[in-house]
Amino acid sequence: MGKGRKPALVVVAALVLAMVLCLVGCGSTQLSDSGQGTLRVGVRDDIMNFSYLNERTGKYYGLEVDIAEELANRLGYADVEFSTVTPDDRKERLLNGEVDCLVACYSIADSRLENFDFSPAYYTDGTRVMVENSSMIADPAQLGGKTIGIMSGSNAGPLLAIKLNADGIIGDNIISNDDAGTQYEGVYVKKIASYAELSQELEEGTVDAAVMDGAIAQGFMNDERTLLDYNIAEQQYGIATQKGSELSGRVAEAVQGMIDDGTIAALTDKWN
Repeated sequence: MGKGRKPALVVVAALVLAMVLCLVGCGSTQLSDSGQGTLRVGVRDDIMNFSYLNERTGKYYGLEVDIAEELANRLGYADVEFSTVTPDDRKERLLNGEVDCLVACYSIADSRLENFDFSPAYYTDGTRVMVENSSMIADPAQLGGKTIGIMSGSNAGPLLAIKLNADGIIGDNIISNDDAGTQYEGVYVKKIASYAELSQELEEGTVDAAVMDGAIAQGFMNDERTLLDYNIAEQQYGIATQKGSELSGRVAEAVQGMIDDGTIAALTDKWN
């Protein structure tokens, strides 16, 4: 009797194994179609209304967080994993594959297009100069000979130098450049680790002016400060992905869809 049932058991076992392999294969295909189960997104943790980390709850909030969650949904991902990136490390973290994309106030620039693909722009801003009213700086020409602070790792310094040079405020030469700052011919640009520290140094007078994107500057404005009527450069934020990756085209298509159907506009209005 036992010998008579053995083939049946073998058949059943084979069927079960086939079902398991089918399920694994189907699951693998589903994950491949959607990239992976979790979209890993690099975001900032210190920019109010864009991407800000509430350390008490451990949750990120802001326009870029909402865009990333909507992006993951449209691409068919089951979940989103956020991690903090900084201007100093975001490039390497994306190149190394630690994150799948950057939604981190990352402006589209020719130098960055050499390494990454970008989605259509979801936000357009301008780089601005913030000063304390007590500094008595009211005209860009007064920036000559001053110390100007920027966020380390941002492209604000070179953009500022190009603009000041074009307007005849500084000369053509770079005197020195290191991790602490860049001495141009006519102005010193100091590199500071965070926007909070940059704001603090502006208040204390360690720097005479601070340069950052307008939307970011609004988070540090008060009655004692002024934004000069001086637009250094236009900045367009896009979602960065590894160059030539399978994800790039899908992200670009999804973001364009969010622009076309009004989702981006609605989220921008939500976060003012």
